[in-house]
Amino acid sequence: MTTQTDHTEISMLISRFFRVLDERKFEGDWARSYFTDDVRTVTPIGASDGIEAMEHTNEALERYARTQHIASDVLVDVEAVSGRARASWNALMTHVHHDVTLQQRDKDANPLFTVGGYYEAELRGMREGWRISRMSVRVIWTTGEPPVLPPEIQPRPVA
Repeated sequence: MTTQTDHTEISMLISRFFRVLDERKFEGDWARSYFTDDVRTVTPIGASDGIEAMEHTNEALERYARTQHIASDVLVDVEAVSGRARASWNALMTHVHHDVTLQQRDKDANPLFTVGGYYEAELRGMREGWRISRMSVRVIWTTGEPPVLPPEIQPRPVA
């Protein structure tokens, strides 16, 4: 059974994580404030395992001048006995291209790459609070063009 406290703590964790992305505050062990050491994430460009993979989030965001991530309709289901939870939420993710990207495209290039979708996550209750152990994003729609990714980061099958 999910308590209001659990729902609030998990919702705040999600909101703070999205805010960190947009403010790009990646100091020290920032990822440990949100994720377990063995976290697994699945995105449209592939899967990543371990907290070290999360430490490279800033590299992905540097492809854009600015971003805004909005989470809404957070649904939480806590298994009190196991200390685990599942959460899902809608997400609207707007990415503003760098001027140099727009200059490389035609003069009518859309300055925004916007993604609508939802996240699903598994969480563990830790001494420090709830932490995400699994997280995936499902893209429902996009507008605009994504950035050109270097060959080493091209989309790959998820195992």
